[in-house]
Amino acid sequence: MSSDETKLEAALQAKGLNAPRLTPDLIDACIVDAQYYRFPGTTLTVCALTLRNGFTVTGESASASVENFDEVIGREIARKNAREKIWAFEGYLLRERLAAKADAERGQNDAVRVA
Repeated sequence: MSSDETKLEAALQAKGLNAPRLTPDLIDACIVDAQYYRFPGTTLTVCALTLRNGFTVTGESASASVENFDEVIGREIARKNAREKIWAFEGYLLRERLAAKADAERGQNDAVRVA
């Protein structure tokens, strides 16, 4: 979890914004494996994060000059970029679950009104 995520999470908690939502911990819990690859002769590093459902998300990093390339930093940036993509996928899944729940509740309410 980044320092920005920690600050945002604290602000949300302080305001009592606890409706169903994504959290940094939830995002991290989705990740079951990380693999890295640096393309030979380049500064391009790719991180492949495997999620608990088997889906793979990738992130990339590349230094504009080889003199500024650092493999550890390249991996960190590639992982951060891959992790950011998980937010969108998990957000979509959460929205689907909330919509399905609302549809089911409306269906139950409609059945009660008809009867």
